[in-house]
Amino acid sequence: MHPRNKHQGRYELEALSLANPVLQSFVQPNAYNDLSIDFANPKAVKALNKALLAHHYQIIDWHIPDQFLCPPIPGRADYIHYLADLLSANKSKKIRGLDVGVGANVIYPLIGHREYNWDFVGVDIDASAIKNAQSIVDANGLNSSIKLKLQSNPNYIFKNLIQADDVFDFSICNPPFHASLEDAQAGTQRKINSLARNAGKYPAKTTIDPKLNFGGHGAELFCEGGELGFIQRMIKESTLYKNQCTWFTTLVSKASNLPKIERALKAAGAKKIKVVEMSQGQKQSRFVAWSYI
Repeated sequence: MHPRNKHQGRYELEALSLANPVLQSFVQPNAYNDLSIDFANPKAVKALNKALLAHHYQIIDWHIPDQFLCPPIPGRADYIHYLADLLSANKSKKIRGLDVGVGANVIYPLIGHREYNWDFVGVDIDASAIKNAQSIVDANGLNSSIKLKLQSNPNYIFKNLIQADDVFDFSICNPPFHASLEDAQAGTQRKINSLARNAGKYPAKTTIDPKLNFGGHGAELFCEGGELGFIQRMIKESTLYKNQCTWFTTLVSKASNLPKIERALKAAGAKKIKVVEMSQGQKQSRFVAWSYI
C-alpha cells in the first residue's frame, strides 16, 4: 500500500469495535485461528467500513442501503494517496476534485477531504444514490466542502455537469467494470469463491447468492461496452474540457485494457499520460491519468 495509507497490516479489530460496537458481533476466529470477519458477509463488511471511517477519518455517520456498492476502504484510500502524489505540484493551492460516479457511499470525497482537505463535486446518474450520499454529507457537516449533482443524461459523463466557469484539479472515477448483468454476477461469484478459498471456510465452488453478499447494482456494476467502453467515452468527452481539469483519472481493473486506453489518449491529444500501479495485499490495481495541459 501507499506509505501514507492508514490501513497497513492487519485490522486492529479491538479498536475498530470501539469505534463501531456493531462490528464486535462479526469478529470471530477464522480457519487459521486468527480473529477476523467473514468478508463474504455484506453486513460484516459494512460494519467494518463504518468502523474504519469512524476510527481513522472521524466520519460519525455512514450508511448505505443494501443494494448499493460497499467499497473496500483501503483500496479507495490508496487511490487518494497516489493521486495526492500526482498533485504534489499544486500543494500551495486549495484542491478541487470531481468524483464521477460518487455513488451512495461518497467514499472518495470523504477520504480526500479528511486526508488532504480537498473540496469535491460528486456526480451520479442515480437520484437515490445522490440522496443517500447527501444524507451522509449532511450528517457529518461537510456541505461546504462536498457538493453533489445529479447527471440527468446517463449517456454523458462530463457534459451537463462541468460548467463554463468550473475549474478542477482532477477527476476521479471507479468505472463500471462489466458489460452486462450476467458478467457482473459471474465476477461476483468468482470473488466469493476466492474469499472462500482464502478463508478456508467454503469449498472452492459455492452456491451463495452473489446478490446477497456484495452490493452494487445497475450503473455501479455494468454499462454498454464495459470498462473499456466507458473509459473510451470518458476520454472523448474529456477533450471538451481540456482547459478546465488539470488531471483526468480513472481506475482500470483490467490491465489488458491499458494498450487500447493509451492509444485512445494519444489519439485524443493528451500531453501527459501516466499509469499508476497500486497493490493492496494480493490484489493488484491501477489508475490511468492524463492531462492536456
